[in-house]
Amino acid sequence: MNSSTIAEQPPASGNGRFPLSLLCLTLGAFAIGMTEFIIMGLLPNVAHDLHVSIPQAGQLITSYALGVAVGAPLLTVLTHQMPQKKLLVLLMGIFILGNGLSMVAPTYELLIAARIMTALAHGTFLGVGSLLASRLVRPDKRAGAVSMVLAGLTIANIVGVPFGTFIGQQLGWRSSFGAITVLGFFSLLGIIRFIPAISQSKVPSLAKEFRSLVNPQVLLMLLTGAFGCASLFSMFTYITPELESISGFAEHEVTWILVLFGVGVTLGNIIGGRLADWKLMPSLIGNFIALAIILAVLSLMLPNPVLAVITVFVWGVAAFGIMPGVQVRILNLAHEAPLLASTSAHSALNLGNAAGAFLGGRIIVYAGLPSVPLLASGLAVLACAGSILSYMQIERKKSGNQEAIGA
Repeated sequence: MNSSTIAEQPPASGNGRFPLSLLCLTLGAFAIGMTEFIIMGLLPNVAHDLHVSIPQAGQLITSYALGVAVGAPLLTVLTHQMPQKKLLVLLMGIFILGNGLSMVAPTYELLIAARIMTALAHGTFLGVGSLLASRLVRPDKRAGAVSMVLAGLTIANIVGVPFGTFIGQQLGWRSSFGAITVLGFFSLLGIIRFIPAISQSKVPSLAKEFRSLVNPQVLLMLLTGAFGCASLFSMFTYITPELESISGFAEHEVTWILVLFGVGVTLGNIIGGRLADWKLMPSLIGNFIALAIILAVLSLMLPNPVLAVITVFVWGVAAFGIMPGVQVRILNLAHEAPLLASTSAHSALNLGNAAGAFLGGRIIVYAGLPSVPLLASGLAVLACAGSILSYMQIERKKSGNQEAIGA
């Protein structure tokens, strides 16, 4: 699977509609999103059942994120000559196996191992899916197509995570992983049935892929995205204990708040994709600024249940508005050989997830739950600084090129 393979495909129709094949990628992303985020709503249940603390249970998120970080570039390198359909089938098979093992894991350590196995498929699937989506549509629809694939993650927050959390609270957290395993089988069937088999005309150049990846501008944007995700996960990992302990919500009420949060992240993903198609970097910078402000406000709103719910919704919109822009920015910077950069983007983002979950746990230990939103706000400020620096460097290069032409 490489960029030249995608480029050979016929362009999207002139009416600007997204091809049906994108829905198959969205379905796979939905299954992945559910298994990634389901643990947040079940964190107290898992901690109690496995006899570990909340911060220790939070490391289930950290281990998953590290699995994505390692798995994405590793599988990309090992499978770079594999036809895309076979690759997607392989990745979904790993996903199903990992969730099946999570369902039956008897100990905390084995559950972490199963989560890492599941995570191996995550980054490569989303990276290849995003790259494919961006090449199946007109250039002015690229961010929208990427946001459609990533919408699977956000829709999982609205439908999959609350439903899976409800199942886990009623029947035990293991049943949630059982439901995800079944969903994985349906996703696999959809990939086999609807994703076309695309032949490769030439062997991909790993050297060129690595050169694109180590481009300083690409690395800066990967770091920026990592800070953005660290901001998200430092708060989101512990959202259930935050809402229960500080806002005073009951366990079943948190489920519906997560539904509302899911609506917010879906809106943010759609809006972020459209803004990125309009003005990529200015919209991304503005989004990070808004995110930092909202998280700082959230620290004040949590004690008030009504204001807490409203702020959590707005936070969801801002948090996921950055995702399409970051992905498209990386694809633009690595346009000559974007596959490894695209999949490595998910490694960087999930390293941010892992760091955010870890830092959130440390803040809880030393400063308590109320300090977590302020940590998340500070991380968003760092992400904003990275996006501003990236934008300034590109603008400076453009100015230099124009001066050279004028001379």
